[in-house]
Amino acid sequence: MKRKIFTTAAFLGCFIICLAATMAGINGKWTGSVNVGGTDYPLNYVLKADSGKLTGTVQVQGEPKPINDGKVNGTDITFNIPDDNGSTIPHHGKYYAAGDSIGMDINYEGTKLHATLKRATGK
Repeated sequence: MKRKIFTTAAFLGCFIICLAATMAGINGKWTGSVNVGGTDYPLNYVLKADSGKLTGTVQVQGEPKPINDGKVNGTDITFNIPDDNGSTIPHHGKYYAAGDSIGMDINYEGTKLHATLKRATGK
């Protein structure tokens, strides 16, 4: 019985450490670009994960927009940002620790867009 309890506790501890490492891994500034109609638009994300909740900002043009309804589930990331027209722009991403990158799918006005984000370096 003691062995089962110890094994379960050890497994749970490892799971919690891995989950915390994943969440800490996405924290920070991320950059990339998205191509819309032949024009590349720079993307700037500031992400902060805490206990499965994701907050931060996204800046494409103009002022940064807040992240709403952000969630982190393992390496999966989902959130919305407000559009200037009062609607929301859904985002779904996947964090790749080995490449220190995030693959981000964006649904903008019915158009599916994809961007690869890399951790911002420097300033």
